[in-house]
Amino acid sequence: MAPPSSDEPAAASGAGAISKVLVVIVPKGAPWTRYHGDYKGLHIDLVWPGKDPVLGVDSVGTVSAALVTYASIQLLKPDLIINAGTAGGFKARGAGIGDVFLASDVAFHDRRIPIPVFDSYGIGARKTFETPNIVKELNLKVGKLSTGDSLDMSPHDETAILSNEATVKDMEGAAVAYVADLFSTPAIFVKAVTDIVDGEKPTAEEFLQNLISVTMALDQAVMQVVDFISGKCISDL
Repeated sequence: MAPPSSDEPAAASGAGAISKVLVVIVPKGAPWTRYHGDYKGLHIDLVWPGKDPVLGVDSVGTVSAALVTYASIQLLKPDLIINAGTAGGFKARGAGIGDVFLASDVAFHDRRIPIPVFDSYGIGARKTFETPNIVKELNLKVGKLSTGDSLDMSPHDETAILSNEATVKDMEGAAVAYVADLFSTPAIFVKAVTDIVDGEKPTAEEFLQNLISVTMALDQAVMQVVDFISGKCISDL
């Protein structure tokens, strides 16, 4: 990923209008690819972790998501991060195929450290940046997001996900949130449901069946979010 050129605008102060938005999307594209441009007064950097250089598959998971988020914050100094991606949903908590959620909370479900205090560190539960006006204006669903590095769900994962009270599960969100918090950068999480985790179909089959149509819904939702934040301050979201 190339560093920003010197003619790009500097990041706005916390009191001013949002001027730079970082969209972290997993997975797609070539390794560490950055697209950037200006749109309705915003400078937008769209960063993709890309494909594994050895196996050629999409670089999914918490490691690549954390790395690309860290590098992007360091180089690009965004006022706001949008982590956009697909997720599994739980019908018991009201999720359906194609639903788009804003995550209210994030946590990990596969970092098991059964030692006092370290157990809480492993779960890494945290509130996301609150955006009540986005929720109201765009009529998006809101739910808790649980993150792990496996597409399927082991019995241990299921127990942790239930404990996290998650409506959706992904493979990146909590890692992005952890890095964003390190640098006090507001981050929001837009997740579109490709498969029903507590449904009858195999996860991989349902995911692949719905990926294209759900990605289109995700694209539309992210554009609506970007349109909404144009010209606004962080406190207006």
